[in-house]
Amino acid sequence: MISSLELRHIIESGFLPLKCICSIDPEGRMTVCLYQPQKGHAAFIAEGLTTEHLTSSRAIAALVGELKQEFVRKGFVAEPQQWLLRG
Repeated sequence: MISSLELRHIIESGFLPLKCICSIDPEGRMTVCLYQPQKGHAAFIAEGLTTEHLTSSRAIAALVGELKQEFVRKGFVAEPQQWLLRG
C-alpha cells in the first residue's frame, strides 16, 4: 500500500500548475482542495473520498482525471483542453 504522505504528493502533483492541497484523515478519507490562480481560497473541494482502492498508479491517475473533469465542468479552468491533456 502507498503511504498517505506519498499518495498526497502524487495527487497534489497531478494538478500542477494549480495549487492543490490533499489531506487524509486517520480513517482513510481524503479531501482534495483545488485553488484558482487568482483566488486565495479553495475553488473546488472534494471531500470524503476513500483511499482504500488507491493502490496502483492507474487508480490514482483515474481519480485525478475524474477530479480534473469535474473542475473543468464547474468552469474553473480557462483553457480546459490544455490542462486536461497534461494529466
